[in-house]
Amino acid sequence: MSSFKKSSFVIILLMKIIALYSGFSFSQGTPEDRAALFDQILEKTLMREAFSPIKNNKLHLDIRQTILKYRDEMIAAETEAELFHVIVKISNARKDRHLSVKTVNGGLKVRKYGNVSVPIKFAVDFSKRGEYFLFLADLSEDHLIFFDDITPEIGDRLTGINGFSAEDYFILTEPYYRYSTVNGFWWKLAQGLSGKDYHIPEHYYGEEFKCTFVKRDGEEYSVSLPYLNADMIKWQGNWKDHGDDKYLGFARLFETQTYVLHRSESDRKILLLDWYGFREDLVKDIDHLMDYAFRNDLLEYNIIVDATRSRGGSRGAYAVQRLQSRLFKTTFGNIRLSDIVEDFIKSRNENYKERRILDSGVRETIDDGSWLIDWLNDDVIKGLQAGQDYSNNVPFKLAHAPKYSDGIIKPAEVHFKGKLVCFFGPEGGSHLDQFASIVADNSLGYTLGMPCGGYSNTWEWEETLVFPISGKPVAEFMWSIGHTIRPNGQILEGNPAKVDENILFTRDNYSEYYKILLERAYEYLADK
Repeated sequence: MSSFKKSSFVIILLMKIIALYSGFSFSQGTPEDRAALFDQILEKTLMREAFSPIKNNKLHLDIRQTILKYRDEMIAAETEAELFHVIVKISNARKDRHLSVKTVNGGLKVRKYGNVSVPIKFAVDFSKRGEYFLFLADLSEDHLIFFDDITPEIGDRLTGINGFSAEDYFILTEPYYRYSTVNGFWWKLAQGLSGKDYHIPEHYYGEEFKCTFVKRDGEEYSVSLPYLNADMIKWQGNWKDHGDDKYLGFARLFETQTYVLHRSESDRKILLLDWYGFREDLVKDIDHLMDYAFRNDLLEYNIIVDATRSRGGSRGAYAVQRLQSRLFKTTFGNIRLSDIVEDFIKSRNENYKERRILDSGVRETIDDGSWLIDWLNDDVIKGLQAGQDYSNNVPFKLAHAPKYSDGIIKPAEVHFKGKLVCFFGPEGGSHLDQFASIVADNSLGYTLGMPCGGYSNTWEWEETLVFPISGKPVAEFMWSIGHTIRPNGQILEGNPAKVDENILFTRDNYSEYYKILLERAYEYLADK
């Protein structure tokens, strides 16, 4: 070994010895760096975040105090994973489904698990507020090889998880979940429990999933289940969120990226849209629907939109203009004016020059984007210079109308003239929440099921956190930087539109849930 290499080796060894006795970690920073990072996250959050007072009141949140509760834990973090997970809890103190913490190159490392699942699925019984619970909702086709002499039954109540009671497990892991409403938390909990999520500390998992169930007759049993490749599991389909028999009495006509169109096989004049989301092809897909309906004399039909499993996106008002016959007010939005607004506007201007005015791949505006850019470069900059906390409210992202508009939108020239019925539920949110609020707040149709997940904003700001002292990257952190304003004038985040008829999802009705929704829709349409 050369003298240079020997010297380098000695220096590195000495640094490691010093680090060992001084509490320094090359990976998760010094206590001083972690303290400085905590203070920076709190300062930026209070400066940038578009808080929702109505949500904070509903969930009894004091976000600043909750974040401060994690300061000592963050400073004391001894591993990269511990630091990452306390940052997750800090982020989730805001209770916003949109806002996640992600790993970055050169930053904190945590164990990731891939696409794994145990051979069972769970769902939520919402029948009694404050006493929700999870139950067994579906099984793999070959589940019996894992249950020995036990015969699991759909509806069995989950009472134990990996050595914890179910109640304790839910309380302990709740801070690691992103949600904007209580119902949203429980729904995402049920969806995620079959797999593994790197945002939840590893000690809550095991190599196998150990769980305890109680049958309806009181019999208790426990089982250990393996984690399998989720793509290889064949499900029985007991939970009717898929399959051709979900809409009995309807014939499937065609499918697009936005929806699957079904038509009643009876003498009822009803079309049913199994709604996927408000994605890239929404305008093209809605135009296709209207052309098909016009050519086949279907414009007088009633429309049922099943949006219980819909994703978000943009430009939902375009669909509303064609699914019903009435004038309506669209959603509005604003932007929190802070230190990042000028950089945000700069990025939007660059996207505009490159004709990429997009939101997660979805084109934001009906025009060429000039409405949005004009507002950002004029009103928003003036508000920032004037020291305002928020910009003025304008039609949401200037997607359907310019900044001076009152937000009142007319139905399209070609539109459906029958009644509109919408099914909603807590699985989805974002632009779906806006669609639901437009329908509900304007009384455009009859809504039933359960409220949506209650998460919607204008934009988020993503930033890689770095240690203030060492300058090393840590993780990606997000802020919600604008409100969505419902047509009724209320902030939408954490405040989903209520449904006209609340049909709670329970273990007693879940296998018949869509049949119940359809029957209630039929009754409503028959009365009109």
